[in-house]
Amino acid sequence: MQVDVECYSGHKADERPVRFRLDGQDYLVEELLDQWYGLSDTFFKVRADDGNLYILSRGSSSSPVGRWQLVSFRKLPE
Repeated sequence: MQVDVECYSGHKADERPVRFRLDGQDYLVEELLDQWYGLSDTFFKVRADDGNLYILSRGSSSSPVGRWQLVSFRKLPE
C-alpha cells in the first residue's frame, strides 16, 4: 500500500521518516525502532503516535526511487 511520508533530512536527504499519511490520516513517528536494507528498498520499523507499529519501505535501486510503501502494520494492545 502506497503511503505519503515526510522525512528528516540531516547529512543526507530523506534519512528517516518523521510523519506519514495513510488513508487520509496523519501519523507522527514517535520512535524509530529499527532500520535495515533489502535488495531494492530501505525498511523502517516505527512506532506512531497511535501506539501501533508500522514497517515502511522506501524504494531505492530497482523500485521507483523515493516511493514509500506500508509493508506491515501491527496493532498493539492498549
